Amino acid sequence: MKKEPIALPADPTDAEDFDATAEALDRGQRARLIRTTRTTLGLSQTEFAGRFRVPVGALHDWEQARVSPADFAVAYVKVIGKCPEMVAKAVA
Repeated sequence: MKKEPIALPADPTDAEDFDATAEALDRGQRARLIRTTRTTLGLSQTEFAGRFRVPVGALHDWEQARVSPADFAVAYVKVIGKCPEMVAKAVA
């Protein structure tokens, strides 16, 4: 297994911090975008998943950065953030 280079080294003054690879940073940024979009709309994970037809398990994994969502899923969440009512109506 090839080790990825470290994109962000751990903070030496923080005993709980850790090195992060570029892939981990990207996954974290995607998780933050999805979580922020959902919370800005004032929806729980279950409500968001139901309204926008996203599997709740996938949404949970994305927000916890366990799994990196595909590019199309990130684009879908960005559209939801811009036009939530239109998207909800379109998928209803």
